Amino acid sequence: MSVTHPAGFTASGVPAGLKSTGAKDVALVVNHGPRFDAATVFTANRCKANPVLWSEQAAKDGTVRAVVLNSGGANCYTGPDGFQTTHAVAERVAEHAGIGAVDVVVCSTGLIGLANPREKVLAGVDEAYAGLAADGGTAAAEAIMTTDSVSKEVVVEGAGWSIGGMAKGAGMLAPQLATMLVVLTTDAVVDAADLDRALRAATRVSFDRLDSDGCMSTNDTVSLMASGASGITPTPEDFTEALTQACTDLTMQLLKDAEGADHEIAITVLGAASEADALEVGRSIARSNLFKAAIFGQDPNWGRVLASVGTTSAAFDPADLDVAMNGVWVCRESTPAEDPAGVDLSGREVSVTVDLKSGPERATIWTNDLTHAYVHENSAYSS
Repeated sequence: MSVTHPAGFTASGVPAGLKSTGAKDVALVVNHGPRFDAATVFTANRCKANPVLWSEQAAKDGTVRAVVLNSGGANCYTGPDGFQTTHAVAERVAEHAGIGAVDVVVCSTGLIGLANPREKVLAGVDEAYAGLAADGGTAAAEAIMTTDSVSKEVVVEGAGWSIGGMAKGAGMLAPQLATMLVVLTTDAVVDAADLDRALRAATRVSFDRLDSDGCMSTNDTVSLMASGASGITPTPEDFTEALTQACTDLTMQLLKDAEGADHEIAITVLGAASEADALEVGRSIARSNLFKAAIFGQDPNWGRVLASVGTTSAAFDPADLDVAMNGVWVCRESTPAEDPAGVDLSGREVSVTVDLKSGPERATIWTNDLTHAYVHENSAYSS
């Protein structure tokens, strides 16, 4: 289960001394073709890290032949020297691979404001290129971990073609991609325009609906490379379906590894006048610290759900809202209904359903609870 499962790709992950633990911290994924079509989406945060600023330009022409990633430092707000480090890393990969630096996407993750030691990163690139292997996907997935407790990989099989993927992310998970780096690969024959359409469709209903703590990263990148090595061209519908499956699988892995979380929460909004309304309501609930703290305390406090619904501009009648928690309809027509004592919140998986009764649309947002462990980890992150 890795980015090297599809034909035409090699990968590696090595320690370059960026992490004080000595763990792997530089990863490389290379597309050996015969095709080099690609699509990449980035954070919607206006404050972007140097690798994002570089990669936005590199990926613009729909050709990416390699993705190089480091953990241990975000290379964000590190000044002109930080951008020069990103450029130097792309040039070093290009030199090894005999390609142009403009065909190299660069990704970094870690603490903002921390300058990555250029010589260490470049030495890591040298070692990573020398270690490229057809079974190197797992090592690459391990090398991009920061506060992750486990690496995250996926494979989805098509009819004679496949999709592989790896992701990192455990906190700061909010829309327009979560705080994460994702590399996806496929050996299907798909041109860049179709890859872009499929990737945007897939991320819209997967990564973009993961809202762990309402905070958006400066470094988010999801890059998809197609080698065409299978020689098979799937229909756009089949490819998009498989890609969405891969992205959703990785999204759930990110959710389950959210920093300090005790519960994974699916918030489904029904009866919305529009999908936008459903998403706005779902996000409002997901970002309520009161609601999230209640779930941590196993308290089915549906009043906090209604209070969050009321902060939105969605269409609904405040006097006619229904709320269910883990299948128990604790609120009907905005009044108490079934006994909240019947709601069992002892397991990790929690479902919250809100019926706005205003239309045919629905959407689900995924989040997690607010725990002591989350506060501890994020209060001590830089120290």
